[in-house]
Amino acid sequence: MSRPDDHIDAPQRDAESPGDDASVTQPKLGLVGWLRFAWRQLTSMRTALLLLLLLAIAAVPGSLVPQRSSDPNGVTQYFADNPGLAPVLDRFQMFDVYTSAWFSAVYLLLFVSLIGCVIPRTKHHFDALRARPPRTPVRLSRLAGFTERPLPTGETPDAAIDRAAAELKRAGYRVERYDLRGEASVSAERGYLRETGNLVFHTALLGVLVAVGIGGGFGFSGQRVVVEGQSFVNTLAAYDSFNPGRFFDDGTLDPYKLSLEELDAVYETRNQEAIGQPIDFTAHVSVQAKGGESTPGVVKVNQPLRVHGTDVYLLGNGYAPTITVRDPQGEVVFTDAVPFLPQDANLTSIGVVKVPDGLEEQLGMVGFFYPTQETLASGAFTSNYPDLVYPVLTLNVYQGDLGIDGGEPTSVYTLDPSSMEQLTGGATGVESIELMPGETVELPNGLGSVTFENADPDAAEGDYSHSVSRFASFDIHDDPSQGWVLVFAVLIIAGLLVSLFVPRRRMWVKAVRRRDGAVVLEYAGLARGEDPGLEEAVASFANAHAGASTDAAAAAPAVETGPGAAPPGESADDRANPST
Repeated sequence: MSRPDDHIDAPQRDAESPGDDASVTQPKLGLVGWLRFAWRQLTSMRTALLLLLLLAIAAVPGSLVPQRSSDPNGVTQYFADNPGLAPVLDRFQMFDVYTSAWFSAVYLLLFVSLIGCVIPRTKHHFDALRARPPRTPVRLSRLAGFTERPLPTGETPDAAIDRAAAELKRAGYRVERYDLRGEASVSAERGYLRETGNLVFHTALLGVLVAVGIGGGFGFSGQRVVVEGQSFVNTLAAYDSFNPGRFFDDGTLDPYKLSLEELDAVYETRNQEAIGQPIDFTAHVSVQAKGGESTPGVVKVNQPLRVHGTDVYLLGNGYAPTITVRDPQGEVVFTDAVPFLPQDANLTSIGVVKVPDGLEEQLGMVGFFYPTQETLASGAFTSNYPDLVYPVLTLNVYQGDLGIDGGEPTSVYTLDPSSMEQLTGGATGVESIELMPGETVELPNGLGSVTFENADPDAAEGDYSHSVSRFASFDIHDDPSQGWVLVFAVLIIAGLLVSLFVPRRRMWVKAVRRRDGAVVLEYAGLARGEDPGLEEAVASFANAHAGASTDAAAAAPAVETGPGAAPPGESADDRANPST
């Protein structure tokens, strides 16, 4: 015990001088302390939500610029259109967003955060499910929905509480009987399914991350351009571009054959403000397994075809004019349907023809195709409608080295004219070659001739609707985790709905003897979170349990509710000295 002198002689600290020598020194965390602090911050629910938001933001560039995994031709075209910007974006892995270092970092941090968040909460929830409902509070009047009802005539307090426990149990509550200070009561709680739904939501989200990672590792994505009437076989060498997962084995490919029978395109023709807008694209295909029969199928935009464990998506389409080149003796040295890449909504398209053999020198042609040709005021050609109404093909001819003999791979959609001589168009003074379906024109310098083949030679004169073959760009995608992703997605929605709409609440019923000897039943509830129906639920249960009608409830003495209110029969001294 201190003496009075101690208080006199003790040095006095000035509250306004926090920086003096007597200030408190905070202990240092040290390495272990900092690691624990970082782990707690990483595994908090706030951090998990922030990382989830960052993951969504990090995925945005993948929809703004073409990705090598799904549209390699688009990446090539982007480099050609943006020679200054494309290398900068490539340095930041913008064309490989979903495999980039920064996207993977957010992905892995979210994965770790969810694990560290879910496991402790699961243990805590499991312990809570096994624990007894909490003891009945001494003063129910301070809780939500507090109300009183008289003890039913002829029933003892213990019997009334036992009956309340039975009714609450039938209503889905976990109940526990308590007898405190001679007052019988029952404590009930329910709504743990809310936390279960919350845990299911986060666990399923974790499952989606795992499934997507596994699917990306063992699956593949490949692209192939197929012209009407042509086929391709599902083998590694047949793809125009192929992006396998880290653990993919090409021996797992099922060598089925996919043939494009016809590509139907429907355009708007009635609405004058939307003439030429695409309405529908439908690729009619046939699929034949090795040693099996051919079966028909349909591929539409956002409606893939499931064949032999893979999904076939329709990515794009365009025209593939059939071009034939003959030497001076009339021998065919080149003939093929060449896909032309669309440049605008009316399918003004550009393509490249390469003739490496059969002539004195290698020949290259850069062509422009106009489905419905129109001449602008400047004299340049354009297309004013995407369907075949008045198709025209123009070609600029180059002679020289195509750059393909050195063994280095080159794109079939580009031509490097740096080592070639231009023979038509540009500054040559010779007009570009202009062709319509079925027409043949002589090449300059007696090199031979070029023909724009008519794919429908038996059509009526002036009918060009089927004169040029179309091509479809297919994306063949294999993801072995699709089923699991669907299961986890359903669990995410179910868990979220349960966590949002199942109320977590507690309810108490207590038999209290007043000072005048009368026994009343007290009812009250407590919600964890928002529960607008709690007070109504307490009142409804009180009426049903006490057997009181609406008139009887209205005739009952008014009861003050809310914080600080005292039930009838309790004095101010009782409120000032609450029991714990």
